[in-house]
Amino acid sequence: MRTVLALLIFALAAVAAQTPAPLPSQNAGDVYICPMDPDVRSNSPGNCARCGMALVTGLPDPVEYHLDLSVAPRSIKPGQTANLTFAIHDPWKDRPVTKFQIVHEKLFHMFVVSQDLQVFLHNHPTLGADGNFHYDYVFPKAGMYRILGDFYPDGATPQLIAKTLFVPGAAPKPAALTRDYSPKDAENLAVELATEPQQPVSGSKTQMMFTVKPGDGLEKYLGAWGHMLVASDDLIDMMHEHPFIADGGPQIQFNVIFPRAKSYRVWVQFQRKGVVNTAHFDIPVKQLGQ
Repeated sequence: MRTVLALLIFALAAVAAQTPAPLPSQNAGDVYICPMDPDVRSNSPGNCARCGMALVTGLPDPVEYHLDLSVAPRSIKPGQTANLTFAIHDPWKDRPVTKFQIVHEKLFHMFVVSQDLQVFLHNHPTLGADGNFHYDYVFPKAGMYRILGDFYPDGATPQLIAKTLFVPGAAPKPAALTRDYSPKDAENLAVELATEPQQPVSGSKTQMMFTVKPGDGLEKYLGAWGHMLVASDDLIDMMHEHPFIADGGPQIQFNVIFPRAKSYRVWVQFQRKGVVNTAHFDIPVKQLGQ
């Protein structure tokens, strides 16, 4: 019996000697995630190669915060200055939030779009001593405006929340968009657009390839090689995007998933030799099978 047991132990030891040691886990330790682009992950700390934000560990589940917009004076008039105040509260006990992370060099990105899609503004309210963000703006015409706030409360995830504001008076007609991929001349460059697929489909990824001419002198604008705002013609859907592929050259790619079969206006912003260029394109989006 002892002889059999000894032979068994010897055989097991021989097998163990021939078995290679397991490879070290590729997922060992912390996983670092980009708060802006959660699909960008790494086992090492650093910055997101896509948007430049610092990678973090332990990113919490997304929860929408409360954004309250107030205007003074309460009776807004076209052509007169109005003070916009953005107050942010947590979603659990509605407590004021006063600490924020910097996103693309700013604490708060604001987009203003009119219902006829003729007014577009991308700017940055400032954080006041009261813990709220403030911005003075002159609404150029009457009608409905959608105001999109992009901010990142400390300890949370980036937020993208739209509010609606009405300026009294005769409102312009809503936009009636048709396909417009024509090249656009901006401040000191021209912008061309091609999409893949050529006919975008709702719910599926659309690759949006922009070519800028001339291609020299391009610079990062607010920490990214470009910024994009996507708005449906009824202003229900609004998205703030950054390039998926960009290296400082004239080819810049954004990826977008259009949520509905609608027409969308897309504004893009690129900086060249210190000048911010803004151009827009109109994109009809179909349902699959249409």
